[in-house]
Amino acid sequence: MQTVTVKDVIDGFREGAEENAERDACADELFQEAVRIGMELNTKYHTPGELREIMGRLTGKNMDDSFRLFPPFYTDFGKNITIGKDVFINSGCHFQDQGGIEIGDGALIGHNVVLATINHDLDPKENRKNHYAPIKIGAHVWIGSNVTVLPGVTIGDYAAVGAGAVVTKDVPAMTVVGGVPAKVLKMIQEGSEAKDESFSG
Repeated sequence: MQTVTVKDVIDGFREGAEENAERDACADELFQEAVRIGMELNTKYHTPGELREIMGRLTGKNMDDSFRLFPPFYTDFGKNITIGKDVFINSGCHFQDQGGIEIGDGALIGHNVVLATINHDLDPKENRKNHYAPIKIGAHVWIGSNVTVLPGVTIGDYAAVGAGAVVTKDVPAMTVVGGVPAKVLKMIQEGSEAKDESFSG
């Protein structure tokens, strides 16, 4: 019997992947592992080093010593998250990562941010079939509190997303976006004001 790997499970989330009972069973085990590790992460105090070790087990990747997290943190899979150096994730974030979440160096993620990589089919004949698409957050992106980023969105380097925004399409680098749905509010120039009243987190 062939051993199913984490990569096999992630490949199974891609559009057009054939059904595979053994792979699905492995996916279910990984979902439960994410729940167990999440409970460990969120129900007692951990030092910064301990948090990095736990996040390493959750994602299956080594976390850089510069990574910072304020719990609680929630994810339903974990193994399709990639986090760069000097990233900060504030408390209450939810990462739905089966479709893939990539966070670039120096990114700042505010309170209660939701990164969702799954949509469900609207056609009743498809019985709410899952559709997956990755989220890519560039280097030095700043995402304010209570932002939701939807499947398939790429946020360019040094972009900023205002608090409460719902990001439904790609965000160009060096822009400020906000609103529901998020729209470009202005371009960022070197020497821009140090703060913006539409942000928090």
